[in-house]
Amino acid sequence: MIGILCLILSKGDPEWICSVPIWEISPWIETEHGPEIIRNMKEGPRLLSSHLPIQLFPKSFFTSKAKVIYVLRNPKDALVSGYYFYSQSKFMKNAESLQQFYEWFIQGNVPYGSWFAHVLGWMSMQESKNVLVLSYEALKKDTGSTVEKICQFLGKKLEPEDLDLVLENISFQAMKENTMSNYSLLGEDSIPAGVLLTRRGITGDWKNHFTIAKAEAFQKTFQEKMAGLPAKLLPWD
Repeated sequence: MIGILCLILSKGDPEWICSVPIWEISPWIETEHGPEIIRNMKEGPRLLSSHLPIQLFPKSFFTSKAKVIYVLRNPKDALVSGYYFYSQSKFMKNAESLQQFYEWFIQGNVPYGSWFAHVLGWMSMQESKNVLVLSYEALKKDTGSTVEKICQFLGKKLEPEDLDLVLENISFQAMKENTMSNYSLLGEDSIPAGVLLTRRGITGDWKNHFTIAKAEAFQKTFQEKMAGLPAKLLPWD
């Protein structure tokens, strides 16, 4: 999403995203160095990133003209992706197995807390004109339409040739090969040498990791925790 927004603002020109680390293009507001980067950013539209649940998000947002794009993902895929992300990095205690991470995920004992509470919190803002809720699944299925929806939300317009450039430069393969986007520039105190955090970038990978029994158990937990939220708002199988 950071890459898409960067390319929308540059009308598809990849120079910005290929020359500046992605955490400087859109600094994380909750990290140690994020606020310093933000203070030094130029005037004009600024891109900021966050994984914060709504109750910890800066209260100033709710009375500002700032806009939030909230991207949610099938929780089973989020679980599998999170397991590999944290097991290959040094950001948190590594789970001994996928089963252990599964239990942590269900209990909300992972960075930023419960996926279920996180999504419920932000989905309560879906009718706000300053919040756009998107799914990773829709983004992957029809990237072009999703980019156009983002442009409409932001009041931006891309010519057809600019949109083509955005789509060309935002492919997962392009991001994976871009050292400014794949986090390979982080030091070995964060990521072991030779490890890329951009793993597969697909949807439905959970099917390669969940047994039928595990999937059924997860679905039961999902229905209990997300009761009352219309299924049509969660666009995955």
